Amino acid sequence: MEIGIDSFAYTMANETGRRMEPVQAMAELLERMEHADRCGLDVFGIGEHHREEYLDASTVTILAAAAARTERIRLTSAVTVLSAADPVRVFQSFATLDLISKGRAEMVVGRGSSIEAFPLFGYDLHDYDALFVEKLDLLLRLRKKEKITWSGKFRPALDDQPIYPRPLQQKLPIWLGVGGTPQSFARAGMLGLPLMVAVIGGETHRFRPLVDIYREAWLKSGHPEEGMKVGLHSFGYVANTMEEAVADYYPGHARNMTRLGRERGWPPMNMERFNQSRSPLGFMMIGSPEEVAEKILRHSKALGGIDRVTFQMDVADLSHEQLKKAIELIGTRVKPLVNGD
Repeated sequence: MEIGIDSFAYTMANETGRRMEPVQAMAELLERMEHADRCGLDVFGIGEHHREEYLDASTVTILAAAAARTERIRLTSAVTVLSAADPVRVFQSFATLDLISKGRAEMVVGRGSSIEAFPLFGYDLHDYDALFVEKLDLLLRLRKKEKITWSGKFRPALDDQPIYPRPLQQKLPIWLGVGGTPQSFARAGMLGLPLMVAVIGGETHRFRPLVDIYREAWLKSGHPEEGMKVGLHSFGYVANTMEEAVADYYPGHARNMTRLGRERGWPPMNMERFNQSRSPLGFMMIGSPEEVAEKILRHSKALGGIDRVTFQMDVADLSHEQLKKAIELIGTRVKPLVNGD
């Protein structure tokens, strides 16, 4: 199983809400990406947001900077908000990243749970799904052919247009990022795309029927079974003990989830809800290396097998040193336990 980190290039804040300087936050993020490579992690993802507290608006720029400082770790988006982007530019950017990284680029594309990109780039939220369907179709065609003729509703047509540069990898990996919509799981299966499931609430095993929809759609569409992949993205954090992990993680997590909840209509975060999330059936991967490895294996069994797990640690205002230590524990202790090394 591949194990990695997803980050939103978050500018950590202290208890008063004061955020660190962006230059420092970016420098520390790149250092953590380099550290993850040295610690043996398989993948590092950068999200896409257009908000004050995140520095990931230009995802590929961060990934390209990391590519120059790393050797083996795969570099991906987490996710690219394809609905509000030009698929040609997206493909060209990731093809360029693939050349810089010598074949380590990937992307996870999705509709986006944060909607600020739509008004920013002049798109109508009423076209939320239609935009994604059309742009995903174009992106997959761009990956398949060097010259393309295509027309759609939301972008000017292409008439036998060559698209350069081409990536080093013959088939640049494109994962489909999904939340809880059955149609999205089915779409990934029908298109033969790897599936990245974001589970950021509830109990992970409840997603099994949706993952089964993906697998059924994949097989019915005639794709080779060995190409099917399921990934899991969840909140998580690893420390020496569960007590240490909770003490480090909970204060900032509660503060930020309560703030975000005011925007999205969620109840405030409290210790009872947090404890439910980190319970044996809860989605959150938090605790000692042994406890987290056990949780990952439990998640995999519940979902019928998973191929990749990524930790989201940005939302807890953890220090740079705490995050580096967690990355080290994930790479040197959790990953070997999960894979029986």
